Amino acid sequence: MSARNRFDPRRRADTIAELSDREFDLIVIGGGITGVGTALDAVSRGLSVALLEAGDLAAGTSSRSGKVFHGGLRYLQQLNFSLVREALKERDLMVDRLCPHLVSPELFTFPFTRRWQRPYVGAGVLLYDLLRLTGTRSVGGHRHLSRKGVLRKLPGLKPKPLTGGVSYYDVRVDDARHTMTVARTAAGLGARIVTRAEVTGIVRDGETVIGVVVRDKENDTEFTVRGRSVVSATGVWAEGVQALAGESSIAVTAAKGIHLVVPADRIDADSGLIAQTDDSVFIIRRWFDYWLMGTTDTAWDHERDDPAATGADVDYLLAQANRWLKRPLSREDVVGVYAGLRPLVSGRKGATAALSRDHTVMAGPRGMFTVVGGKYTTYRIMARDAVNAAVGHLGSDTPDSATDKLPILGADGYRALRNQRLALAAEAGLDPEWIDHLLGRYGTLVLDLLELMAERPELAKPVEGAPKYLAAELYYAASHEGALHLDDVLVRRTRIFMETPDHGEAAAVHAAAIVGEVLGWDERRQADEVERYRLEREADRRAVDALTDDDAMTARRSARAEAKPRT
Repeated sequence: MSARNRFDPRRRADTIAELSDREFDLIVIGGGITGVGTALDAVSRGLSVALLEAGDLAAGTSSRSGKVFHGGLRYLQQLNFSLVREALKERDLMVDRLCPHLVSPELFTFPFTRRWQRPYVGAGVLLYDLLRLTGTRSVGGHRHLSRKGVLRKLPGLKPKPLTGGVSYYDVRVDDARHTMTVARTAAGLGARIVTRAEVTGIVRDGETVIGVVVRDKENDTEFTVRGRSVVSATGVWAEGVQALAGESSIAVTAAKGIHLVVPADRIDADSGLIAQTDDSVFIIRRWFDYWLMGTTDTAWDHERDDPAATGADVDYLLAQANRWLKRPLSREDVVGVYAGLRPLVSGRKGATAALSRDHTVMAGPRGMFTVVGGKYTTYRIMARDAVNAAVGHLGSDTPDSATDKLPILGADGYRALRNQRLALAAEAGLDPEWIDHLLGRYGTLVLDLLELMAERPELAKPVEGAPKYLAAELYYAASHEGALHLDDVLVRRTRIFMETPDHGEAAAVHAAAIVGEVLGWDERRQADEVERYRLEREADRRAVDALTDDDAMTARRSARAEAKPRT
């Protein structure tokens, strides 16, 4: 893999200059999982690719998902067998070949409170297993449980209503790290990727799109990128990008979902929990030393780059959990909260199509395509379909998609390296638990981290205020992973913001010093980054104290109004 897979901040200006000087086969708008997947699919077929992201990689929905590759057990209730089959195939591909270092099969238990649930739900999970086409042994199948069997896996449940249950497996993933690593893989094959680069206009030659106008948000400058085709992979922002092109052929509704993070010791369980609610499902899943609980599903009518969790959202999820748990949870148990938006395609404006999670690729104007909908698990399929559409316009003899055979960075040789964990730990002078931690975040790229710590032993120490991460991880986030701001590091390259009771505020000063060394920040800039990070966390806290979305957004704006002007 080329050294280009390193997102070196010192090369950013050179990359922008190159974007301005040449024509690309494909311009991708959007640095979420669908966008970076599209870039990887296209560049691996031999196309020249430029990707532009208005914020940070995975800054939107792709860092705020349920953090699971899954078949969509609930979609069986809708008899959507093709979607479930496709998703299960993709899930198993991730474990077996594409990103084994970033995923972990996780056990879930569906408890029954009525005897009729066993044949109904049991048939569903049986079908769930039968729909798998890959035959992988990496992800286990389902198993029926007696009442005692459920309580052995979930001793923290209230025993009285239980009649039994069924267990099955899905796959945990760190969505933000996965998205970033797919982007680095695309860059290693030659894709040119720039973040904080907002597309503000579409360039046409007659009726044909030939490029985009871009604002560099880091320097407040403007440049133009020329391309023979354009794919908008912007999720809930798809309508806005279409409007730049004078199109209004698609309507996308934003649905808000929030998740809570609670310490592992607050729930006595050896399995995740999935339970039916009145209109959806409630899930508790393991997230390393924590439990992740979600989700809600409510309409969101405010700024789409800034969804907020409210007190009502938090209380709803706590109430769902406490229906099942012997030891009730309260707000004081919640370590982290995050909110994300799901893009739901509602057809052409004015139409009355049913809202859907299935994806669609729409053409128009000539040379421009919009991919929207779908879910994280099937990002590779969405990317393939988007590139197929662009290739049809280009009229070139381009190979078929091969990303089902293309492991992302860190995957090749991962299992062999994992078998050497004790030797790696001894050589590096680290506890084997640190090697496990690093292997699960970097795969074979752990060797980069170990080399860095050998050269800079002070980076082998835990981060002050976030002792479950090493200083080297923060340094590497800026030197190799494209982080340009403190928020990028604490929220997406790591998950310090949602894994510490103070949301990373105690770690912010040390983190800014580490990242600032790479990015050339002086003390004033470091202090500014810390202040703005703390201000965002205060805005989050004030939103959670509100009961409605309107009040939450007012509270956030109030907190941000207290920001000191940049100097």
